[in-house]
Amino acid sequence: MESELNPKDYYRLPWTLNDNVLGWLEPTKRCNLYCEGCYSRNDPKSDRSLAEIRTDLEVFQRHRRLDSISIAGGDPLVHPDIVEIVRMIRQDFGYKPILNTNGLALTPQLLHKLKVAGLFGFTLHVDSSQSRPHWKGKTELELCELRLQFAQMIAAEGGLSLAFNSTVFRHTLSDVPKLMEWAAKHIDIVHSMVFILFRTSRQTEYDYFAGGKPIDVEQLVYFGQDKNPEPLTAHDVVAEIRKTHPQYSPCAYLGGTHDPDSFKWLVSLRLGTKQKVHGYLGPRYMETAQVAHHLVFNRYFAYTDPGILSHGRRFSALLSPIDGGARRTVKSYLGAALSDPRELVRPLHIQSVVIIQPIDFLPDGSANMCDGCPDMTVHNGQLVWSCRLDERKEHGCWLNAAPRRSA
Repeated sequence: MESELNPKDYYRLPWTLNDNVLGWLEPTKRCNLYCEGCYSRNDPKSDRSLAEIRTDLEVFQRHRRLDSISIAGGDPLVHPDIVEIVRMIRQDFGYKPILNTNGLALTPQLLHKLKVAGLFGFTLHVDSSQSRPHWKGKTELELCELRLQFAQMIAAEGGLSLAFNSTVFRHTLSDVPKLMEWAAKHIDIVHSMVFILFRTSRQTEYDYFAGGKPIDVEQLVYFGQDKNPEPLTAHDVVAEIRKTHPQYSPCAYLGGTHDPDSFKWLVSLRLGTKQKVHGYLGPRYMETAQVAHHLVFNRYFAYTDPGILSHGRRFSALLSPIDGGARRTVKSYLGAALSDPRELVRPLHIQSVVIIQPIDFLPDGSANMCDGCPDMTVHNGQLVWSCRLDERKEHGCWLNAAPRRSA
């Protein structure tokens, strides 16, 4: 089942190659956890020096106007100098450091050191595909207990942004609305839910080539079309959400490099108290926020200070004259307050929900990437797609796909 989505109904995020919100930094490819669907090959001897990391940051500084640095991997918390890396990003380069981690190595003591060093926030990857000690075999809903433990630990430290990533498989698609409901109940400490659609190779449909030479597709980290015979799309996820949340409405997107109807990053902003989600902001809201931030700070943004997100009442009222979603949200909020006046004193929070659809191939073998991808990283002094970094490392070039000829 698909849901009707028209790009013209939403704000096309203005991010480009050299004027974007993020840079993707990988201090190590070493990881302490196996995640099904990961496109990064675990390398136990891949820790990079501080000098190498500084060089990558200088490449970003030279070629890409940005607001934040996603520190990823591997898992960056296993790097022995992770606190110094955070300090370098914040103090020497002036970027917001965001740690993308499975959280396995996170402790309150390390958390405090990271905060003191200048950490802006976390993106924590928790889902049922992980071989996480003491949590193997747990469902997505059962894992909400672990998500809440992380969220409460980070909230106790205070002042940090928090997002949760979850890989979506065909068999976990029905859990997406339930995870959204869980996030809504903790809207005061969970600032974003991100759903990343499972990616595998398409070896029965395409042959793969490196520099014109055929390669063994089984070498790919994400090999295994049998695990994903029919790839999910953002349309599928939206349709699933709307079965139980018909009011769900995106406001902004990134399209594909080849397919104008694809939604690579689909973003919604919802407002609510811990008791009730009152509505979803519209495209004018996102456009105003992005353009105004760029006008004032000379850069776009993806991560917001949690203190600002708690002022949803003020922002929705301010922009309701130009944004239909904000007007509907204000109306719902006031209506709820008539029934329960306590709603007027409860903070109205903003929370984002993001759906990310990975690389897909068109019938002619063209790779449909994220147009304006935020997750570009550095390899040999060049900006490259982080989701395809292993191709460059192993083959020295991007892989090309060609439709398989019928026998």
